[in-house]
Amino acid sequence: MGGSSSGGWSRLGDVKSLEQKAKAALNEGKRNVFISFATEDMDEVNLLRAQTKNENNDLEFNDHSVKEAYDSDQADYIKRKITERINRCSVTVVYISGDTAQSKWVKWEVEKSLELGKRVIATHAGDSFDGAKPSWISERGIKMVPWSGLANELK
Repeated sequence: MGGSSSGGWSRLGDVKSLEQKAKAALNEGKRNVFISFATEDMDEVNLLRAQTKNENNDLEFNDHSVKEAYDSDQADYIKRKITERINRCSVTVVYISGDTAQSKWVKWEVEKSLELGKRVIATHAGDSFDGAKPSWISERGIKMVPWSGLANELK
């Protein structure tokens, strides 16, 4: 009976396992981060994302945040999809601007992150933040750092 092959399908599990190990090795040392931000701040957040690709910058992370709005007006679906992304991360970075306090989604993402036991760090452009800081930042004891100090917080 020897020599019979059970076909390639039985080895498919091995390929997936190797794929996961390869991805883990490539991402070694980098944090998995979910970035929460008001839609109006997309340009600034894209600059933050771009810094992670600059080899002359200390800021390194794997971005698991939403890059484009979900094509749905069903809040439950959107919440489920965002929760999946937050679950993949160890930390949520909240980009704070003058628009943040008005965003119901940012507050929800922060609350969900905390509920799931994720660390939350708030960051802002410039050396200091002069705008209206959302009350939930202080109420939840979330540390707020300038963008330039984010790399140290993510280590």
